[in-house]
Amino acid sequence: MSSDFQLDYASLDKSRWKNLPPPPGFSIQPTSSAKHPAKQANKVAASYTALKEKRAWDLAISPAKSLPMQAFMLYMSGGGVQIFSMGIVFMLLLTPFKNIAGMNAAFAPFAPSPSNSTSWNTLPLQKLVYVACNLLTLAVGLWKCRSMGLLPTGTGDWLAFETRGQPPEISL
Repeated sequence: MSSDFQLDYASLDKSRWKNLPPPPGFSIQPTSSAKHPAKQANKVAASYTALKEKRAWDLAISPAKSLPMQAFMLYMSGGGVQIFSMGIVFMLLLTPFKNIAGMNAAFAPFAPSPSNSTSWNTLPLQKLVYVACNLLTLAVGLWKCRSMGLLPTGTGDWLAFETRGQPPEISL
């Protein structure tokens, strides 16, 4: 079965298409990056550095962003000492320590220079905020432990360590 229909692109009238206006956003003038590649490279490097710093700030406040969800989980687990509520409290108390222990490795991709990416002096403000947010998470976990009665906060919790004085009847 042969096809009788054929397209001949060579016979198209090209002058008809040359009179169309350029599409929106199209510019015939050369761009500034072609004229000044060094300026463009500096601009790209500066924007990349700004992006890395923004991502470091996002990582620094990420423990605070997850705090409402963790508070809701604590609320839903109840106030009793049960396996589910203990698991959630254990996770809430353990996570800040793991985050603080791995802080330098977590911030290493955002370091301005790769030579000292795991140094404590790299991104100090972001790391300080990260530690503060993790301590806030730890405080919420300790508050839940106190509300469940797991922390010895009352005087009755320490009666075993108090010494008794001589009764006045015997001391005469």
